[in-house]
Amino acid sequence: MSSPAVPAKPRILPAHPMRAAVGMVAFLALLWVIEGVDQFVLGGSLDYDGIVPRQVDGLDGILWSPLLHAGWAHLIANSIPFLVLGFLVLAGGLGQFIAVTALVWLLGGFLTWLTGFGITVGASGVIFGWLAFLLFRGFFARSGRQIVLAVVLFLAYGGVLWGVLPGTPGVSWQAHLFGALAGVLAARLVASADRRTSRGGRPSDGVSPYPIGP
Repeated sequence: MSSPAVPAKPRILPAHPMRAAVGMVAFLALLWVIEGVDQFVLGGSLDYDGIVPRQVDGLDGILWSPLLHAGWAHLIANSIPFLVLGFLVLAGGLGQFIAVTALVWLLGGFLTWLTGFGITVGASGVIFGWLAFLLFRGFFARSGRQIVLAVVLFLAYGGVLWGVLPGTPGVSWQAHLFGALAGVLAARLVASADRRTSRGGRPSDGVSPYPIGP
Protein backbone atom coordinates (compact mmCIF):
# COMPACT_ATOMS: atom_id res chain seq x y z
CA MET A 1 0.00 0.00 0.00
CA SER A 2 1.43 3.37 -1.00
CA SER A 3 1.75 6.29 1.38
CA PRO A 4 0.76 9.83 0.43
CA ALA A 5 3.51 12.06 -0.82
CA VAL A 6 4.76 14.68 1.61
CA PRO A 7 5.29 18.22 0.32
CA ALA A 8 8.87 19.36 0.42
CA LYS A 9 10.01 21.94 2.94
CA PRO A 10 10.01 25.50 1.67
CA ARG A 11 13.33 26.28 0.03
CA ILE A 12 15.56 29.23 0.86
CA LEU A 13 18.02 28.63 -2.00
CA PRO A 14 17.33 27.61 -5.61
CA ALA A 15 17.27 23.89 -6.36
CA HIS A 16 19.93 24.48 -9.03
CA PRO A 17 22.10 27.29 -7.62
CA MET A 18 24.55 27.50 -10.51
CA ARG A 19 21.76 27.68 -13.08
CA ALA A 20 20.00 30.36 -11.03
CA ALA A 21 23.21 32.36 -10.63
CA VAL A 22 23.94 32.23 -14.36
CA GLY A 23 20.38 33.31 -15.10
CA MET A 24 20.60 36.32 -12.80
CA VAL A 25 24.01 37.32 -14.18
CA ALA A 26 22.55 37.16 -17.69
CA PHE A 27 19.55 39.27 -16.59
CA LEU A 28 21.87 41.85 -15.03
CA ALA A 29 24.10 41.79 -18.12
CA LEU A 30 21.05 42.76 -20.17
CA LEU A 31 20.62 45.86 -18.00
CA TRP A 32 24.28 46.78 -18.54
CA VAL A 33 23.99 46.29 -22.30
CA ILE A 34 20.89 48.50 -22.40
CA GLU A 35 22.65 51.21 -20.38
CA GLY A 36 25.70 50.95 -22.63
CA VAL A 37 23.58 51.41 -25.74
CA ASP A 38 21.77 54.31 -24.09
CA GLN A 39 24.98 56.06 -23.03
CA PHE A 40 27.23 55.44 -26.04
CA VAL A 41 24.76 55.23 -28.93
CA LEU A 42 21.58 57.07 -27.98
CA GLY A 43 23.01 59.83 -25.82
CA GLY A 44 20.86 59.00 -22.79
CA SER A 45 17.57 59.37 -24.64
CA LEU A 46 16.18 56.10 -23.27
CA ASP A 47 15.79 57.76 -19.87
CA TYR A 48 12.75 59.53 -21.30
CA ASP A 49 11.05 56.17 -21.92
CA GLY A 50 10.45 55.58 -18.21
CA ILE A 51 7.17 55.99 -16.34
CA VAL A 52 5.61 59.38 -17.02
CA PRO A 53 2.96 59.82 -14.31
CA ARG A 54 -0.66 60.25 -15.32
CA GLN A 55 0.17 60.63 -19.00
CA VAL A 56 -1.42 58.06 -21.30
CA ASP A 57 1.66 58.02 -23.52
CA GLY A 58 3.73 57.33 -20.38
CA LEU A 59 1.95 54.07 -19.58
CA ASP A 60 4.33 52.01 -21.69
CA GLY A 61 7.07 53.21 -19.37
CA ILE A 62 5.73 50.67 -16.86
CA LEU A 63 7.19 47.97 -19.11
CA TRP A 64 10.53 49.66 -19.76
CA SER A 65 11.31 51.54 -16.56
CA PRO A 66 13.03 48.69 -14.61
CA LEU A 67 15.31 48.06 -17.60
CA LEU A 68 16.55 51.67 -17.76
CA HIS A 69 18.87 53.62 -15.46
CA ALA A 70 19.85 57.26 -15.08
CA GLY A 71 23.56 56.69 -15.60
CA TRP A 72 26.21 54.20 -14.53
CA ALA A 73 26.16 55.17 -10.85
CA HIS A 74 22.44 54.38 -10.69
CA LEU A 75 22.95 50.98 -12.33
CA ILE A 76 25.98 50.12 -10.19
CA ALA A 77 24.03 50.89 -7.00
CA ASN A 78 21.28 48.50 -8.07
CA SER A 79 23.47 45.68 -9.39
CA ILE A 80 24.45 43.75 -6.23
CA PRO A 81 20.99 43.75 -4.58
CA PHE A 82 19.49 42.84 -7.97
CA LEU A 83 21.74 39.78 -8.19
CA VAL A 84 21.41 38.67 -4.56
CA LEU A 85 17.67 39.16 -4.11
CA GLY A 86 16.74 37.84 -7.55
CA PHE A 87 18.83 34.72 -6.90
CA LEU A 88 16.98 34.11 -3.60
CA VAL A 89 13.55 34.65 -5.18
CA LEU A 90 14.45 31.88 -7.65
CA ALA A 91 14.30 29.44 -4.70
CA GLY A 92 10.61 29.03 -5.53
CA GLY A 93 11.37 27.98 -9.10
CA LEU A 94 11.37 29.85 -12.39
CA GLY A 95 7.57 29.96 -12.65
CA GLN A 96 7.19 31.55 -9.22
CA PHE A 97 10.04 33.97 -9.96
CA ILE A 98 8.31 35.13 -13.15
CA ALA A 99 4.95 35.50 -11.39
CA VAL A 100 6.36 37.43 -8.43
CA THR A 101 8.49 39.67 -10.64
CA ALA A 102 5.60 40.36 -13.03
CA LEU A 103 3.29 41.35 -10.17
CA VAL A 104 5.89 43.67 -8.63
CA TRP A 105 6.92 45.06 -12.02
CA LEU A 106 3.41 45.78 -13.32
CA LEU A 107 1.43 46.60 -10.17
CA GLY A 108 4.22 48.65 -8.63
CA GLY A 109 4.76 50.42 -11.94
CA PHE A 110 1.09 51.20 -12.42
CA LEU A 111 0.71 52.64 -8.91
CA THR A 112 3.84 54.72 -9.52
CA TRP A 113 2.26 55.97 -12.74
CA LEU A 114 -0.81 57.00 -10.73
CA THR A 115 1.03 58.80 -7.93
CA GLY A 116 4.58 59.64 -9.02
CA PHE A 117 6.25 62.87 -10.07
CA GLY A 118 8.77 63.17 -12.87
CA ILE A 119 10.04 60.38 -15.10
CA THR A 120 10.82 57.18 -13.17
CA VAL A 121 13.50 54.74 -14.33
CA GLY A 122 15.47 52.01 -12.59
CA ALA A 123 15.18 48.49 -11.22
CA SER A 124 14.92 49.63 -7.62
CA GLY A 125 11.13 49.20 -7.56
CA VAL A 126 11.55 45.54 -8.51
CA ILE A 127 14.40 45.19 -6.00
CA PHE A 128 12.22 46.57 -3.20
CA GLY A 129 9.48 44.16 -4.28
CA TRP A 130 11.83 41.18 -4.14
CA LEU A 131 13.12 42.25 -0.74
CA ALA A 132 9.62 42.64 0.69
CA PHE A 133 8.62 39.28 -0.79
CA LEU A 134 11.56 37.56 0.89
CA LEU A 135 10.98 39.37 4.19
CA PHE A 136 7.30 38.42 4.45
CA ARG A 137 7.19 35.06 2.64
CA GLY A 138 8.31 33.04 5.65
CA PHE A 139 5.83 34.66 8.02
CA PHE A 140 2.90 34.01 5.70
CA ALA A 141 4.09 30.45 5.05
CA ARG A 142 5.00 29.85 8.74
CA SER A 143 8.38 28.57 7.61
CA GLY A 144 11.14 28.82 10.21
CA ARG A 145 13.88 28.54 7.58
CA GLN A 146 12.44 31.36 5.51
CA ILE A 147 11.91 33.52 8.61
CA VAL A 148 15.58 33.08 9.53
CA LEU A 149 16.52 34.15 6.01
CA ALA A 150 14.21 37.15 6.35
CA VAL A 151 15.97 38.20 9.56
CA VAL A 152 19.37 37.93 7.86
CA LEU A 153 18.14 39.97 4.90
CA PHE A 154 16.65 42.57 7.19
CA LEU A 155 19.96 42.97 8.98
CA ALA A 156 21.76 43.25 5.64
CA TYR A 157 19.31 45.39 3.68
CA GLY A 158 16.78 46.70 6.19
CA GLY A 159 18.29 50.16 6.07
CA VAL A 160 17.24 50.64 2.45
CA LEU A 161 13.58 50.36 3.49
CA TRP A 162 13.73 54.01 4.48
CA GLY A 163 13.66 54.55 0.74
CA VAL A 164 9.88 53.99 0.76
CA LEU A 165 9.52 57.39 2.43
CA PRO A 166 9.75 60.76 0.68
CA GLY A 167 12.69 63.01 1.39
CA THR A 168 15.53 62.24 -1.03
CA PRO A 169 15.49 64.62 -4.03
CA GLY A 170 15.50 62.87 -7.37
CA VAL A 171 14.56 59.47 -5.91
CA SER A 172 11.18 57.93 -6.74
CA TRP A 173 10.05 56.80 -3.31
CA GLN A 174 6.70 55.89 -4.88
CA ALA A 175 8.39 53.18 -6.97
CA HIS A 176 10.09 51.86 -3.83
CA LEU A 177 6.90 51.95 -1.75
CA PHE A 178 4.58 50.38 -4.28
CA GLY A 179 7.17 47.84 -5.38
CA ALA A 180 7.51 46.78 -1.74
CA LEU A 181 3.74 46.60 -1.22
CA ALA A 182 3.39 44.51 -4.37
CA GLY A 183 6.11 42.22 -2.98
CA VAL A 184 4.13 41.75 0.26
CA LEU A 185 1.04 40.91 -1.79
CA ALA A 186 3.06 38.42 -3.84
CA ALA A 187 4.29 36.75 -0.63
CA ARG A 188 0.72 36.44 0.61
CA LEU A 189 -0.52 34.98 -2.68
CA VAL A 190 2.35 32.49 -2.90
CA ALA A 191 1.80 31.30 0.68
CA SER A 192 -1.94 30.90 0.07
CA ALA A 193 -1.33 28.96 -3.15
CA ASP A 194 1.15 26.67 -1.38
CA ARG A 195 -1.38 25.94 1.38
CA ARG A 196 -4.08 25.11 -1.15
CA THR A 197 -1.66 22.80 -2.93
CA SER A 198 -0.79 21.09 0.35
CA ARG A 199 -4.45 20.60 1.33
CA GLY A 200 -5.20 19.22 -2.10
CA GLY A 201 -2.54 16.56 -1.68
CA ARG A 202 -0.46 17.81 -4.58
CA PRO A 203 3.15 18.02 -3.44
CA SER A 204 5.26 20.93 -4.54
CA ASP A 205 8.91 21.77 -5.10
CA GLY A 206 9.81 18.87 -7.33
CA VAL A 207 8.31 16.01 -5.28
CA SER A 208 6.69 13.44 -7.55
CA PRO A 209 2.89 13.09 -7.15
CA TYR A 210 3.20 9.36 -7.74
CA PRO A 211 4.31 7.01 -4.94
CA ILE A 212 7.48 5.02 -5.52
CA GLY A 213 7.46 1.32 -4.86
CA PRO A 214 4.64 -1.15 -4.16
